[in-house]
Amino acid sequence: MKEPMNYPINNVTALPGSAASQPRLLLVDDEPLLLSSLHELLHGRGYQLVTASCGKEAIAHLSQARFDLVLLDLRLPDMSGHEIMDFINDKNIGADVIVMSGEVGIEAAIGALRRGAYDYLRKPYSREELLKTVDNALQQRRLAVEHARMASQLENSEKLYRYLVDSSPDIIYTLNHDGNFTFVNDRAYQLLGFSREELIGKHYSILVHDEDQERARYVFNERRLDERASRNVELRLKCHAGQGADRTFNNTLMTISLNSIGMHVPDPEIRKLEFFGTYGVARDITDRKRAEEVINYQAYHDVLTDLPNRMLFKDRLGLAVIQAKRKVTELAVMFIDLDRFKLVNDTLGHVKGDELLQQVALRLKECLRRGDTLARQGGDEFSIVLPELRDRDDAKNVADKFLECLQLPFDLDGHEVHISASIGIAVYPGDGESIDELLRHSDIAMYQVKALGKNGHSFYHNSMLDISHQKIVLEQSLRRALENDELEMYYQPQIDVVSGRITGAEGLMRWNHPQRGLLTAGEFLPFAEDNGLMLPISDWMIGALCRDMLTWNAHGGHAIRLSLNLSPQYLDRGDFFEKMRGALLRYGISPEQIEVEITENICIRNPQYAIEQLNKLCQLGVSVAIDDFGTGYSSLSYLHRFPIHTVKIDQSFVKEIYEEHGHYPVILAIISIARGLGLHLIAEGVETDVQARYLKANGCLTMQGYYFHRPISLPQFVQVLQDQVSVPGGAQLARHA
Repeated sequence: MKEPMNYPINNVTALPGSAASQPRLLLVDDEPLLLSSLHELLHGRGYQLVTASCGKEAIAHLSQARFDLVLLDLRLPDMSGHEIMDFINDKNIGADVIVMSGEVGIEAAIGALRRGAYDYLRKPYSREELLKTVDNALQQRRLAVEHARMASQLENSEKLYRYLVDSSPDIIYTLNHDGNFTFVNDRAYQLLGFSREELIGKHYSILVHDEDQERARYVFNERRLDERASRNVELRLKCHAGQGADRTFNNTLMTISLNSIGMHVPDPEIRKLEFFGTYGVARDITDRKRAEEVINYQAYHDVLTDLPNRMLFKDRLGLAVIQAKRKVTELAVMFIDLDRFKLVNDTLGHVKGDELLQQVALRLKECLRRGDTLARQGGDEFSIVLPELRDRDDAKNVADKFLECLQLPFDLDGHEVHISASIGIAVYPGDGESIDELLRHSDIAMYQVKALGKNGHSFYHNSMLDISHQKIVLEQSLRRALENDELEMYYQPQIDVVSGRITGAEGLMRWNHPQRGLLTAGEFLPFAEDNGLMLPISDWMIGALCRDMLTWNAHGGHAIRLSLNLSPQYLDRGDFFEKMRGALLRYGISPEQIEVEITENICIRNPQYAIEQLNKLCQLGVSVAIDDFGTGYSSLSYLHRFPIHTVKIDQSFVKEIYEEHGHYPVILAIISIARGLGLHLIAEGVETDVQARYLKANGCLTMQGYYFHRPISLPQFVQVLQDQVSVPGGAQLARHA
């Protein structure tokens, strides 16, 4: 077996006649074979190459000479690659860095990118990826010919080939024309528990899950030799007894013909290529499949009650309508709204409100048949589809059961709570033949019950008030609210739990309705967004916030930052930035006191436009927070692309904290991401001492929630500020509920 060439570790290697203008590269790796392979890969490409096998040598070279690019391994015997990057940054050494590491955790990648790494390559990296990255960093043309030469050398080096293959995180294997293993790397033993000796000569079917045998037989019997012969397939592979549950692998398969591995038939008269076998790479995607299953489940189910959500309910209702049409039967759709739920939520808090919803869901499920579907529409609203009705009495009996089961008191940790429900019923096909008609008409019937005193049920009929008229009435009321100054801003303080002082506040809108009393934003803003009222309401909000800030600044609130929730519709409006800047100038408010909160879904609507708008705000001095992080469709890439300063942990994650010493991986992951990217972190919806202690112990030091303060009016907020000014240290104010 031919040994790889050993290059002088501390010498400069360059092409004959090289000029000072040639790019200078420093290659740093403590593995001689990897360093030699890397040197061999880059040698002869017009670069001046210097190698170092430890951090001390690398720093010595960097101190003595200029380098254009450093190819840096993170794991070195005497220091980490991060320390070398810190040295480069501290000394202002103008060299780009490409990090090459076998680390699988996100911390290593984040650490490298924060230190200014040009790119991060995970070992084992492909040759093409490395060459492309180096070429891009140096802005040189691609060296395709040199790469082909290096690829040929690597293929012909059995020792290097063995090293690379056995170091792969994937199972690499070959099969002969009968489907028997002719080669398999050591990864098969690490993942499946089967040694190489147990597999060589055996048929691939001994590894394939019984239910996937037919699919495996189809792909492994592929005999084409053109570009279509390569394909991907997901198969479940068996694990050795005692190794654990079966695992899912993404198998990249490629049919091997004689010419595809460089073996030519010596007889020139033979023109037809002969099938030789199969080369495959199997990547373990078990964790990804499990994550996809969880994500898919959560996409169609309500996280709180574990019931189908609105999307899944519509799917099932659609299928039920098709089936009813085919069988010429009736079905019923019910819309349930809980009475007095808002009172429970406001008096006992959201945690108890969520517990009540969970108990309600359990009781309602017990009243249904196997084929019925109960779903949560959102808030305190539920919907039900009852297929294959014999007559309307079936639906009436179910509704009576619902009302009866809800009459029994609910126990919320010692609090006895009584609620009822208003139920609207629409029957297919008499009350509508489409999904939307049935849902709309059951909703109208439910509002009829509300209007008649609640705690009952009603079937839809045409004499009921048309829903469009109700919307017109509500729209007129909301427009009058703007004209009559019925809207008001409330503020929920954000607390630094170390000092106990208020460092910020989130502005929350309230409607002082003439008949219904004080309404929260969730009770009218969704309607405003659907009916084009969000823009004038947002204009009012910016003016109201600036006026209120003049008041709180006069009472010592200059150091407190105001967070305002930004509607996607408002961000999409072209003059949003000018509106904000004009209001700040008009009222003399410092932009540094303002933080705009966006949801993750804003990133989805029009990412490039959103980036432009938010960058304008940042240039003005306004900071940006991403609200409800982890509940939408964002990814880590948004944290890099968008000018984000603050991440808010959503209350849906916080409320799951029941034990101070428990393990809540989603929260820990968000804290780690925020810390790694240097972002400010706020936890919202903190309602218990256990939640506050857990968050503080794990590094989240700014919080808001009922445990500290409920949303309060401006006069109350000013009073809290005055109390804070008068109490040095502010520790006593940590819980001013």
